[in-house]
Amino acid sequence: MLQFQSISKNFIYLCQLTSLKQCSTTNIGVALIHFIHTGWVKNTMTSTLVFDITQFFPSLNHQLLSLIFDKVGFDPKVTSFFYNYLVGRKTQYFWNNFFSPLFNVNVGVGQRSAFSPILSALYLALILHILEKQLKNLKISVFIFSFVNNGLLVAQNKLLTVSNSFLFCSYHITSSFVKKFELIIEHRKMEVFHFSRLHGVFEPSPLDFSPLGSPILQPRNTWYYLGFIFDMKLSFC
Repeated sequence: MLQFQSISKNFIYLCQLTSLKQCSTTNIGVALIHFIHTGWVKNTMTSTLVFDITQFFPSLNHQLLSLIFDKVGFDPKVTSFFYNYLVGRKTQYFWNNFFSPLFNVNVGVGQRSAFSPILSALYLALILHILEKQLKNLKISVFIFSFVNNGLLVAQNKLLTVSNSFLFCSYHITSSFVKKFELIIEHRKMEVFHFSRLHGVFEPSPLDFSPLGSPILQPRNTWYYLGFIFDMKLSFC
């Protein structure tokens, strides 16, 4: 019910393929392949950048989740239930025979909880909507896909240097932006891959993200993503 109401109110982000019924890794694979082929019809190359939000589920802020329920416009009884469900939580740690005192917990959603899928989807939806608007205001032409705590930035352009510039700027903005939501991107897991139908040897220049704490990314011939194996010409698909 919560999912369908969120979608009917246009709160779920269009390319948010996560924590929702009838959405899986297959959906994002098909969507990405379609996006790449559409770009080739327009004679543009597609460049992708993947990033991970570290410790996503344990970091979700309960107060913000309650505000999101108000923002979506759920029935007040539903909002009241989740407000009471999220607040006043305590946790305790134990190791062998050692038991810690109780600690108040105002963040975190159990990854295996029945409410985890919809709560995480709503949390991400808010972030994605605001981030998309911010990138558009800055005239950075990048598309955003989301799968749980995994984000995918996609740029299409005839010039690889332009796509690289868009990816670099959008990643830097995204990294700074999610910090405002008390979330952290794990820079060392970031990956970049380019798709091209150019004949002969395709050797894109490496993308330097070292100012953000990541190594210089060297181009590769194949890319493993969410169970899919891609090459730059989609020969395997």
